[in-house]
Amino acid sequence: MKKVKLSTLIPVMLAFFVMGYVDLVGIATNNIKLDFELTDTISNLLPSMVFLWFLVLSIPTSIIMNKIGRKKTVLLSLFVTLLAMLAPLVGYNFSIMLLAFALLGIGNTLMQVSLNPLVTNIIDGKRLASSLTFGQFIKAFASLFAPIIASWTAIKFGNWRLLFPIFAVISLIPTIALYFTSIEEKYEDAKTSSFKDCFALLSNKSILLLFIGILVHVGIDVGTNLTAPKLLMERIGISLEDASYAIALYFILRTIGTFSGTFILSIMPSRIFFIISVSLMILGVSGLFFANTQMLIYMCIALMGIGNSNIFSIIFSQAMQLIPARNNEISGLMIMGISGGSIFPLFMGLASDTLGNQNGAIIVLLGCVIYLAFIFRKMK
Repeated sequence: MKKVKLSTLIPVMLAFFVMGYVDLVGIATNNIKLDFELTDTISNLLPSMVFLWFLVLSIPTSIIMNKIGRKKTVLLSLFVTLLAMLAPLVGYNFSIMLLAFALLGIGNTLMQVSLNPLVTNIIDGKRLASSLTFGQFIKAFASLFAPIIASWTAIKFGNWRLLFPIFAVISLIPTIALYFTSIEEKYEDAKTSSFKDCFALLSNKSILLLFIGILVHVGIDVGTNLTAPKLLMERIGISLEDASYAIALYFILRTIGTFSGTFILSIMPSRIFFIISVSLMILGVSGLFFANTQMLIYMCIALMGIGNSNIFSIIFSQAMQLIPARNNEISGLMIMGISGGSIFPLFMGLASDTLGNQNGAIIVLLGCVIYLAFIFRKMK
């Protein structure tokens, strides 16, 4: 068992906070939709612009990571994310926001592919699931603060976009800390892989099922972010500023879930914890079809938040232990699954526009949760 140095672990865990910037797309998209009077289908192109890059760049990132190393790839990701936070300061129009979201997606892709494997150079396999869950706990704080900061700055200063410079300043901390941290990177196989080698891993049935699991997990995460405020505005008639706190509630419960999951996963089999989590989401998404009061909607969103909080860590840790010598490539494939955040919001927007209400989006969410229940029997 590896001896963990806090001086090495802390900078890496701080980088997980910047990884959480990707979740600001929910509150940002809803504000941009109002500012530019967009339809659900068009506004949902914004998160698609973020998560599209996970589909395009995940495998190239894993190949680059084999050449330059995991730490340098994480540092590159932090720099690109900083540029994303600075872009809205240049001006505010739909084109610039598309650029900012694209940079955010590129930076987050680089980070998600490289940061999780970097943890394996610090933490051994027995503690990997709980350690990755703790990283997701740190990530959840950024996800939690994004809607709160946006709503506060909108009310206090009349400008929700102040969220971006605030996050830009914060991102400098892990960038500087990680730059001056020495991390020994060891690989069980120094072989440089090609695109063909990476995609060939999908012929492994277990890897394929887990890859699709990441797709739907992120679809649920982004989809709940987008749908929760719209549902409250549609059924309760409250303003976006007030409805945005539903996103904060989701991330509060997800934060609690990841924090508790750090300890629960160290004593409970991942498989059992996985089905408990999926069961909570089934209750939550089913309730959203019928909830017609603010309290009931909040309860359903809370169930979705706590249920979805540990799915990524469980799936990712299972995948990383299937073929240890191919961890970089498997990480690239799993992170490519985050492109589910670009796929499912489009289906949700089309379904909602077709039905004329948010039940269309909830139907798509339900399908995602059902798939997670399906792969339960494949979990080890």
